[in-house]
Amino acid sequence: MSDTVNPYESPENASIPEERFIMQGGLTEMMLIYLKGTAPWLRFLGILGFVSAASMALSGVGSIIVFLSFGNIVDYELFPGFTQMMFGGQIAVFFLMASVLTFIPSLFAYRYGSRIHHYLKSGVNADLEAAFKNNKALWKFLGISCIVSLAFIPLSIIITIITVLLW
Repeated sequence: MSDTVNPYESPENASIPEERFIMQGGLTEMMLIYLKGTAPWLRFLGILGFVSAASMALSGVGSIIVFLSFGNIVDYELFPGFTQMMFGGQIAVFFLMASVLTFIPSLFAYRYGSRIHHYLKSGVNADLEAAFKNNKALWKFLGISCIVSLAFIPLSIIITIITVLLW
């Protein structure tokens, strides 16, 4: 009876240690095909993000200019100059923050795609490591951004309730 295999035995005994995968040290042909297919899309999305970030930054600067010059046209009794500047400043801050929050993940995505492209040409493992480093940074930034966004939901609900009650 001692020669039979126990079907209720823990699968830990049958598992393959991770070192074996690390020691093999190569990427399969399909892995390389998938990496080659993602590299141009990552670079494209990175460039598109750069263009979006620049557009938002220009919109922020433009809103400051428009609202500062808007005070010369509009009657000051209806819209005091200070209120216009505050509103224009809020819009400018929103656009500038949005441009920074768009630029950072775009940079990581572009670098990730570029490093994959370099790795496929050179085969140097340092390029692949740099690609995965940027991939990790991209997803870490997006995860933290989601956590911060989720934290603002209860805060915005509380502010809305207080505003409605005081209105």
